[in-house]
Amino acid sequence: MSSSFDPGQFAALRKGVVGIDREVPLLDGTMVPYVNLDNAATTPPLREVVETVERFLPHYSSVHRGSGFKSRLSTVVYDQAHDIIGRFVRADLDTNTVIFGKNTTEAINKLSYRLNLSPDAVVLTTQLEHHSNDLPWRDRANVVHVKSTPDGRLDEADFDRLLARYSPHVALVTVTAASNVSGFVQPIHRLARKAHQAGARILVDAAQLVAHRELDMRSDDDPEHLDSVAMSGHKMYAPFGTGALVGPQEVFLSSGPEYSGGGTVDVVTLDEVQWTGLPDREEPGSPNIIGAIAMAAAAKSLMDLGMENVRTHEDELIAHTLLRFQSIPGIQVYGESNPNRSGEKVGVVPFNVAGLSHFLVAAILGYEHGIGVRNGRFCAHPYVVHLLDLPKWEQEAWQRHAVDGDETSLPGMVRASLGCYNNEDDIDRLAEALQMIARGEYSGDYVAHQPGGDLIPTAYEEPFADFFLLEPYEPALEVGHGACGN
Repeated sequence: MSSSFDPGQFAALRKGVVGIDREVPLLDGTMVPYVNLDNAATTPPLREVVETVERFLPHYSSVHRGSGFKSRLSTVVYDQAHDIIGRFVRADLDTNTVIFGKNTTEAINKLSYRLNLSPDAVVLTTQLEHHSNDLPWRDRANVVHVKSTPDGRLDEADFDRLLARYSPHVALVTVTAASNVSGFVQPIHRLARKAHQAGARILVDAAQLVAHRELDMRSDDDPEHLDSVAMSGHKMYAPFGTGALVGPQEVFLSSGPEYSGGGTVDVVTLDEVQWTGLPDREEPGSPNIIGAIAMAAAAKSLMDLGMENVRTHEDELIAHTLLRFQSIPGIQVYGESNPNRSGEKVGVVPFNVAGLSHFLVAAILGYEHGIGVRNGRFCAHPYVVHLLDLPKWEQEAWQRHAVDGDETSLPGMVRASLGCYNNEDDIDRLAEALQMIARGEYSGDYVAHQPGGDLIPTAYEEPFADFFLLEPYEPALEVGHGACGN
């Protein structure tokens, strides 16, 4: 435990989470305080972040080249946001750049277009990846997947074999820093050393790590330097529509941007284009200044809190969760389930309850207990199927059903994911609810919502109008939003 760790910090932080005291309606008509255990998908905003945005809004204006005071101020603050994110991941901004975009998915896609990959280039990724760190590479290179161990860890021996087998064609190693399914933290710096020894670069998908643990890209001449990292503000308490890619300037200066237009050029004639410098050439059009400021404010809040303190607090919460789950009959935890090894993962706990579908467990938690979780395959289908250890015939069956438009039988898990503002009371509410569910104590009559498969209680009208709507709401049961999750 860190000598500077103060549990009181997190009690104060909890009070500073927007919506932490918000009550939500239950199926029986009562109201309870909401427990958010879906932080791996998106986190609520910190009050400090919202207040920073509110202080800036009266000064909001366009950035770059505006002569008015507000534009000059906005430009300075927007540039400062780049520097703060660079400092957050300890990047050397003399040789690296911070590029703002919508989210981690866009950041990884951007790099996939900007890397100069030869026709025989190999991208070495892993079975643990979110689709956003797998699919963008499939059209750009020959993608090879490192296996996972049966319990869900990276099979580093397989990594070594594949790296040696495909060297010198491996141009990039791309790996999640922490799994959004199991929470396992990867040895990213050790993998970086191995990648560099093979002549490859490394990209780290840090979306699930940066709100939970410190990320240090290290200096460019360090053998364990991380060449590029991608992250999202909405997973680090700044859900204002911004993510960031941090990587070598040389990659983005070697050719024109994949998106061109306003703000990306210095000179345009009818016959010639001179691209501008970084990061402007990679941020076409009017940028999301508010999102960048919010993300930078969140990074500052986390740095002030101390990432080692965040880790200590969350390790205790994970251990408490796994310990409570041990007393629930029929519950199966995937990945690490030993409370004494909680430090090997960030706060993501996937599970199922014997005899009940993941759709049903998640629905009961939400409608009857006011607890927000997520269920499904979390945009990591191969990894979830691997952890579930499904026989091949069952995999083929659900795939056929999904292609035919029926997703009600899709395999999956329930995922409880923690933020640094959660506490043991939140975990205890979850455990007590799961105890009741395991005993068959629930009141709703749930039906499938096609085509996504989510379950909703019959004869229940969502009281959304009592809380917030932009216009009258008409439920459309035939409309689905996919069963991927996040």
